[in-house]
Amino acid sequence: MPHLLVGVLLVVGCAVGGVVVAAEIGERETVLVLARPVTVGQEIAAADVRAVTMAVDPGIDVVSGDAVEDVAGRTAAYSLPAGTILTRGVLGDAQLPPPGQAFTAVPLAAGQFPPGLQPGHAVQVVAGVTDDAIDGAGAPAPASWAAVVTAVQHDEGAVASLQMDADDSREMASWPAEALRLVVVAGVGGAS
Repeated sequence: MPHLLVGVLLVVGCAVGGVVVAAEIGERETVLVLARPVTVGQEIAAADVRAVTMAVDPGIDVVSGDAVEDVAGRTAAYSLPAGTILTRGVLGDAQLPPPGQAFTAVPLAAGQFPPGLQPGHAVQVVAGVTDDAIDGAGAPAPASWAAVVTAVQHDEGAVASLQMDADDSREMASWPAEALRLVVVAGVGGAS
């Protein structure tokens, strides 16, 4: 008899679980996400987006998965990494740079940045001791600054465009480029 009772409870539990899963799946919708990174001011092409099905909070103004024609030809207001869910707020005039922020470029040789560095990565720019400082020429004490990568141009090494606090950008500019290293940190949008 106890086995029969456990069996009945198991069947009821599975039925309730199935109803809950079906309800969750039923509230999913098709939305557009970026198939590849875009930079601020870049015109978005149909090939830059793809449709995915997911559960979406009703308060988020997402772009419907069947609205590719509404997105194609619009510009990105911000630099965004691949996989970003498109909302109406990320489309439009380029937001260059927000008040209190600055854009700066950092030339980087191999070994000064992680492979795969891309727009949207939150980074810590770390300035360390250079060979000149070791030889006695002197340098400021080691420092670091939070930033977000807005663009990366790869050639021999790379040039990373960074969005960061305006005061931090001026301080960082006083360092020799060879003393700077980029460290990718958790999260996106670390400089705001």
